[in-house]
Amino acid sequence: MAPKVLISDKLSPAAVQIFKDRGIEVDFQPDVGKDKEKLARIIGDYDGLAIRSATKVTEKIIAAAGNLKVIGRAGIGTDNIDKDAASKKGIIVMNTPYGNMITTAEHAIAMMFAVARQIPEASASTHAGKWEKSKFMGVELTGKTLGVIGAGNIGGIVCDRALGLKMKVVAYDPFLGAEKAEKMGVQKVELDELLTRADFITLHVPFTDQTANILSTDAIARMKPGVRIINCARGGLVDEEALAAALTSGHVAGAAFDVFAQEPATENVLFNLPNVVCTPHLGAATTEAQENVALQVAEQMSDYLLTGAVANALNMPSVTAEEAKVMGPWLKLSGHLGAFIGQMTDEPIKAINILYDGSVAEMNLSALNCGAVAGIMKKANPDVNMVSAPVIAQERGIKISTTNQSKSGVFDGYIKVTVVTDKRERSIAGTVFSDGKPRFIQIKGIQIDAEVGAHMLYTTNEDVPGIIGTLGQTMGANGVNIANFTLGRAAAKGEAIALLYVDEQVPGPVIEKLQETGLFTQVKPLMFDVA
Repeated sequence: MAPKVLISDKLSPAAVQIFKDRGIEVDFQPDVGKDKEKLARIIGDYDGLAIRSATKVTEKIIAAAGNLKVIGRAGIGTDNIDKDAASKKGIIVMNTPYGNMITTAEHAIAMMFAVARQIPEASASTHAGKWEKSKFMGVELTGKTLGVIGAGNIGGIVCDRALGLKMKVVAYDPFLGAEKAEKMGVQKVELDELLTRADFITLHVPFTDQTANILSTDAIARMKPGVRIINCARGGLVDEEALAAALTSGHVAGAAFDVFAQEPATENVLFNLPNVVCTPHLGAATTEAQENVALQVAEQMSDYLLTGAVANALNMPSVTAEEAKVMGPWLKLSGHLGAFIGQMTDEPIKAINILYDGSVAEMNLSALNCGAVAGIMKKANPDVNMVSAPVIAQERGIKISTTNQSKSGVFDGYIKVTVVTDKRERSIAGTVFSDGKPRFIQIKGIQIDAEVGAHMLYTTNEDVPGIIGTLGQTMGANGVNIANFTLGRAAAKGEAIALLYVDEQVPGPVIEKLQETGLFTQVKPLMFDVA
């Protein structure tokens, strides 16, 4: 059955066509996003939800979304999506951060020009029949210092455009390296230095606990007198009350804001102040940007629903279509390794350690980690997946560590998963053969070679004669067919293990009969998702 996607906001017809061309059933209801009750009633029928800003994907909507796998936001901001609720339910949330980068950067530059030359006020005055030529004295941008807070995708474009205007550019961004800054032609500085040097300051960071009111009362007080501030990023980055006071006193010469702490902003302390330019969140409002983000979200959602490729997800590592093809068997293996340990472990887990050796160490380890953690968590949470598992592990205080190393043995690559509890450590390793089939290659340090089946039986015992016969006879006498049988031992007469691949789940009474023989220290039926 083809995946089914609901588009609940106004999206380009070309985006609708992309879904159809990719073989996805699409339901275009551009007004349903504003009707919360209706959306909650129908959302359970869909695998994907494509939205813009009008649809509010609340915890209630997510709770009703029994089949939902992905939410795609045509645009950057995802404030209208309850990402925590989505993650806990295993729903991928993706946005389109690149479709409107140029548009937003250009708007910031336009706002900078507007506040530098007081264009909106001069225009309104002239329209009113006044000719107040001497009233609107502006400043040039050439030679001025622009302070850019956040030099990522959009901020980087603003830096490039500002350099083209012959401005000097200083940038504050904890993630900007010295080499990248030099290549961009900007000077990397700390925030305090930026505040004291900049003639214009523009913000291009997301709203987080760390960036909330980054331009506070104290920060504004440290700014160069006559500074002009531009915010086309997110409301709440600037203390609007403090800015209004600084504009009134003349310490700040002007401001240009496209975003506000409360939106829609029908009232704001910045409104009607002299030399304050305001626009209603128009950063991405161009024909080109609207088309770009719509097409991008349609392609991303289609890729995920059809191939498993993940792009621009906010709660899941990205996996390209090419990676998905190569990593598919390894993702299955990581899940199987996790599932083995998860089913074997009854006590609370304190830590999960994952080792990647050889060729697999060069792959997308974040995604493989998610696969292993999901496998471990499935015993207690059957509905868990690669999105929700890390969230659940974090909530439980489980520490997850990763090690990668060059090829160290006979296999081109392998994965080893170890869990730590208060009582013990338990580990299992596996690899993928050239046929694309995952194999278990080591359990408890004992070498084996076991194909993974949907139903398996794991036993441990002292290495003594009669074990194979007992297993075979008990299975046969109770109608359980063995598809594959793997043995391993630490040393002669030491600890030994057996892993049986059987055609169906081993019944409880059969497990009891094996335990009653007194030959086994452990008898454990296992199940794996091999579809």
